[in-house]
Amino acid sequence: MRLRITFSKTGALRYTGHLNLQKIWEQTARRAGLPLAYSQGFHPLPKIQLAAALPLGFSGRAELGDIWIDDTLGAGFIPPQGDNEGNPYKEIAKLLQDAAPPGLGIIKVEEVDARAPALQTQVISAEYEVTLLEPGDGFGLTHRLSAVMEAESLPRQRRGKAYDLKLLIEELTLNPCPTPYGSPTGVLREADGARLFMRLAAREGATGRPEEVLDTLGIAFENTCIERARLILKSGLEK
Repeated sequence: MRLRITFSKTGALRYTGHLNLQKIWEQTARRAGLPLAYSQGFHPLPKIQLAAALPLGFSGRAELGDIWIDDTLGAGFIPPQGDNEGNPYKEIAKLLQDAAPPGLGIIKVEEVDARAPALQTQVISAEYEVTLLEPGDGFGLTHRLSAVMEAESLPRQRRGKAYDLKLLIEELTLNPCPTPYGSPTGVLREADGARLFMRLAAREGATGRPEEVLDTLGIAFENTCIERARLILKSGLEK
């Protein structure tokens, strides 16, 4: 049985790397009493997949992970009937939340097809919200953003390889930040802070990175707070 977990990653957990997060999920599942299924071979490992690595310092609002339950051990573990909302996995979500470390929030647990492709291969794009921590030149930022979106290409280098950042930007908009610098009129002024919304490609070999978009806009990465708000899958199932 394959369970898909939607979760948040916040607080100090933002500085936990992808591999360590995988271990944290294994520990959390064990503490929750889930009968984990294991891979085959000389060194069997619990079958856990995380959709996409989140860079250090980024928070995640709706991350995705898959955990396999041993059907031979878990037949009586899954409640046969749903609760009043028709969700038989709500109790598992509670068990996981009680076992989770600070910063790991369990939003939803659902069953998915165990034969479906690896979760990592299903992600096609990701949405980010970037809050600017210092007020700046709102109108100037608007013009720079327009220039980026109107550019035919945005040549960049990553690890010695050239690529076109423009091809990885699916959407990029600027919105007033409601707090602490937001304009009560909803109109950006020169002294107001702002929040950038980005939808970037997240396919294998074609991944847009928010910090590279910020660099193109002339915004220091250190003066922002970045949250990945959603992952979008090939199937059209949006999280």
